[in-house]
Amino acid sequence: MGKKIILAADDEPNILMSIEFILEMEGYEVHTARDGDEALEAAERVRPDLILLDVNMPRKDGYEVCRILRERKEMAGTRVIMLTAKGQTLEKKKGLEVGADEYVTKPFSADELLLTIRSCIGS
Repeated sequence: MGKKIILAADDEPNILMSIEFILEMEGYEVHTARDGDEALEAAERVRPDLILLDVNMPRKDGYEVCRILRERKEMAGTRVIMLTAKGQTLEKKKGLEVGADEYVTKPFSADELLLTIRSCIGS
């Protein structure tokens, strides 16, 4: 079995860089996107096992990207973890309503992120 593929979508370059570093150190194949449209395009192209999706991104926000992914039959099974600085219950509820599997609030620790990823896709 090959490496698990993770797509990380965030418009903040420093966050994207640290996520990429953490995940590559753990042996995941990582792809990145800097806005909602890029995230959708990359998801279609690489068919990731899991998508880390920032809520606040240009062009399409994380909620919209997640909703669109859930409408596509071939992407319906892809696991989605929402990343956001918004930890309010209402925001989490909205993320779960559009189809997110999990929710991680920024700032997050590497251990917290990895634990959540493993609970979603194993390994």
